[in-house]
Amino acid sequence: VQLVESGGGLVQPGGSLRLSCAASEFTLGYYAIGWFRQAPGKEREFVARISGSGGSTYYTDSVKGRFTISRDNGKNTVYLQMNSLKPEDTAVYYCAATSRGFGATRQGEYDYWGQGTQVTVSA
Repeated sequence: VQLVESGGGLVQPGGSLRLSCAASEFTLGYYAIGWFRQAPGKEREFVARISGSGGSTYYTDSVKGRFTISRDNGKNTVYLQMNSLKPEDTAVYYCAATSRGFGATRQGEYDYWGQGTQVTVSA
């Protein structure tokens, strides 16, 4: 069971990136997926999550209106479109899968984690 994030990089403030979370060896559509991030010197925090069907989404307040989580279960992939990026969005971004459904909110409720992808927002 493996989750692999990609799409990170260096972007200027106001720019955009799209992160991908691809699964191997299991069907991602059976799981709710969350995106989390960890900035230097800070604890890992929740960013967004999406239900297995894609019909429900939830965002932390600081990214509402700027980030969009989506999924393509046919491609076994979940995306995080990030627009209007700010320096404070700089972090390692992780995707995680939970079998506990869309209501899972705590990081400990997520069963599988990727290795993370670095996002740096800087002029």
